[in-house]
Amino acid sequence: MQDGGVKISFAFIKATEGTTILDEQFKRNWKKAADQQVVRGAYHFFSQQSDGHRQALYFIKHVKLNKGDLPPVLDVEQYNGDDLEGFLDEIAVWLRVVEGYYKVKPIIYSNAAFYNRYLHDRFSDYPLWVAHYLERRQPRVDRAWHFWQHSESGRVNGIAAPVDFNVFNGSMADFNALLVP
Repeated sequence: MQDGGVKISFAFIKATEGTTILDEQFKRNWKKAADQQVVRGAYHFFSQQSDGHRQALYFIKHVKLNKGDLPPVLDVEQYNGDDLEGFLDEIAVWLRVVEGYYKVKPIIYSNAAFYNRYLHDRFSDYPLWVAHYLERRQPRVDRAWHFWQHSESGRVNGIAAPVDFNVFNGSMADFNALLVP
């Protein structure tokens, strides 16, 4: 698949959410990405409804990573305003458990405003995948980023709905160094 002369070479695929939701298309999408030789990554949507440890175990139960896959991703976009330190502690637990299991540092995904407001001070040592639409040059975050989700209206062969488009910030060697060993 190519879009405007740019070959799509990686895809992030939603796997799980909280401790009870397995994306109904995850297994199919995970297999199809591998079949098309697209480097794939799985992500978990973090929920404040359950603790980070149980959410990490739920993700691990459903996602088998192989050599050459992207690191696991924690998608953090919502905070209900109760106990910020507790919220951040649970995120840290998820990251620690998942890193211990897969032996690779997870990626944090968030939109630029949310990351800058809540996550920046505590999680700046994790690779960052940041969503910031309608920016022409790069996302507005005060740190290095690895992936930028710049559009939510991309089109991909075989997928009826619009998809998010992302770019990697670095060389092919940088990209390969990020993959699961």
